[in-house]
Amino acid sequence: MLILLRFTGLALSALSSLYRIHPAVWRLMARTFRPGLSRLARLHAWLTCRVAAHDVPAYADFVGSRARKRLALSDFPPTDKQGYVVRYPEHLRCRGGEIDVVGSVVDESSGSSGRPFNWVRSRAELRSVHRNLAAYTTMIFPARKKRGRFVINAYSMGAWATGTTTGAAMSRIAMVKNTGPDLGKIADTLRHFGPGFDYIVTAYPPFLKHLRDALDADGFPWAGYRVSGMVGGEGMTEALRDYLEERFDKVRSGYGASDLTIGIAGETDFSVAVRRRLRTDPALRAALLGADEHRLPMVFQYNPLETYLETTADNEILCTITSTAVRNPRLRYNVGDEGRLIPFPVVAAHLGKAEKAEMRLPLLFLFGRTDSTISYLGAHLYPQDVEYGLYSGNPHAHLLESFCLSLHEQTDLEVRPVVHLQLRLGALPSASLATTCRDGILRHLASVSRDFAASLREDPSAGDLRVEVHDFGAGPFAGTAGKIKNSYLAGVR
Repeated sequence: MLILLRFTGLALSALSSLYRIHPAVWRLMARTFRPGLSRLARLHAWLTCRVAAHDVPAYADFVGSRARKRLALSDFPPTDKQGYVVRYPEHLRCRGGEIDVVGSVVDESSGSSGRPFNWVRSRAELRSVHRNLAAYTTMIFPARKKRGRFVINAYSMGAWATGTTTGAAMSRIAMVKNTGPDLGKIADTLRHFGPGFDYIVTAYPPFLKHLRDALDADGFPWAGYRVSGMVGGEGMTEALRDYLEERFDKVRSGYGASDLTIGIAGETDFSVAVRRRLRTDPALRAALLGADEHRLPMVFQYNPLETYLETTADNEILCTITSTAVRNPRLRYNVGDEGRLIPFPVVAAHLGKAEKAEMRLPLLFLFGRTDSTISYLGAHLYPQDVEYGLYSGNPHAHLLESFCLSLHEQTDLEVRPVVHLQLRLGALPSASLATTCRDGILRHLASVSRDFAASLREDPSAGDLRVEVHDFGAGPFAGTAGKIKNSYLAGVR
């Protein structure tokens, strides 16, 4: 029986990997995807778990001796970082209990959760990731005729997964310069090679804002260039996208995690159109997300043949990577993100013919990490709510480097949220900066939360949202200059 399961799993892996032969084949699969393939993908995910329960020592111990009786994917318990990764050493989480040494690469997560982790990628796994990322890029950022594609990779280099993997993947379809997050090098590169290329800058979203502000301050001739942005690592609001696309031709985001892979899902023109409709269409939001949901999620499309996604009863995303190229399988892995999964035909039916779609893959509506909020007046205050308020129509947005949230207990024992703003290096705050930012945040909160809007009407003190402005590297931002990701919670004071 086990031999049959292994053979079937290998056959499904080989079948589902045919589309990776060439980016054009990947694009054809994405454009012609049908819901029936999702059922095949679920079977493949079950087979992956079933075989891993015999071939992966850690997983065999984790699921117990009754693995052969688990007849449905949901019968296998979810894994996560604390309950699985921390519990078992690296080699026991690999197939056969051994690490493929030659050709493997060790990535390190950023440590944004408090502790960096190491992740071993086999040579075959990396090739698979590179092909998928390259194919997605050619679809989302098509190069113009007689124009070369030039990727400036501004992710941090070194052991971190995103930077090195992105650079290697992009070299399949573009000329690449791995500058890292160095504003001066990027500006010099753009000027040296001139406007004759279709540029794509890959970076974390906040860095892309810093790049726009720095180039503006330097008088960069944007009009003569075609520069797009491909971002990842954290969420991005439509307010920030609008701000960036005043200069960039297009900005699209990818979704991934060091625990899993950098290419779980990606934004498309269709998914961005859906998100923008959700922002202004309460009926569509109620139909897709529920009448009581007022948050605006990121919207991605994903390939279930590669990364099969599910949701728990609490709407947390579970991911199973089905490729046999993965030596260290991630099986129903919970990275701690909240979301909804909706098939493409369902979303398309609600939009009618209003939006064209470049691919028919299912959609992931992602709300972000479940532990990255603070409570305010009985509601959750999310970093993306603050970002909307900071960047929507704010004439001082170019002065801001980053922000974070904390709770401040006052002398009367009342707790109020504080938004800490870090100025760009050398920037001088205007007298109205804090007031403008506070008004923008409150305005956005009132527009997305009926309860908060009612609180403002009934109790003027509800608007007592504190905004503190700090010089670069001061206050809660001290010692954060070397971090590759922003931390949005500063704790209770």
